[in-house]
Amino acid sequence: MYKIICFPLLTAMLFACNNSSNSNATNDTTTNTTEDTSHKMSNMTSNVPELPAVPEGAKVYFKNLKNNQTVISPVKIEMGVDKMKVDTTGPVVQASGHYHIFIDAEDSLASGTIVPKDSTHLHYGKAQTEATVPLTAGKHKLTLQFADGLHRSYGGRLATTVNVNVKK
Repeated sequence: MYKIICFPLLTAMLFACNNSSNSNATNDTTTNTTEDTSHKMSNMTSNVPELPAVPEGAKVYFKNLKNNQTVISPVKIEMGVDKMKVDTTGPVVQASGHYHIFIDAEDSLASGTIVPKDSTHLHYGKAQTEATVPLTAGKHKLTLQFADGLHRSYGGRLATTVNVNVKK
């Protein structure tokens, strides 16, 4: 009789103790994971360099397009910049960056804003200075925007816009 009562009682006690320690282990793991994640986030934020200053007199321009010019598709676009170096994406380097062309979009992005990558925001992060862009017939607004190695816009100071009329 003693064995019949003791065995279930002992089993119940072991089961109860085992569940309690698992619960604490789970809570400790969750706490540690949360702490590690927030630590990594603060390190990532602190490692991002500031947006470089734009040198006095720096500007971007379309070398071969004038406002309200009539063109045929695909449109050859030659891009120019003064007082800045054209470079590839990657490390942030003072007085350098790469081109983006916006098609029928905004005139520029606010300084420090990352240029989106979609069908209306074309990236030229391999230091290209020319592009051929297919456009439908009709009027289009083209904006040339310069950005740093992390695709952060230099703002309106390094942007220019032209309107073109694409004929059939």
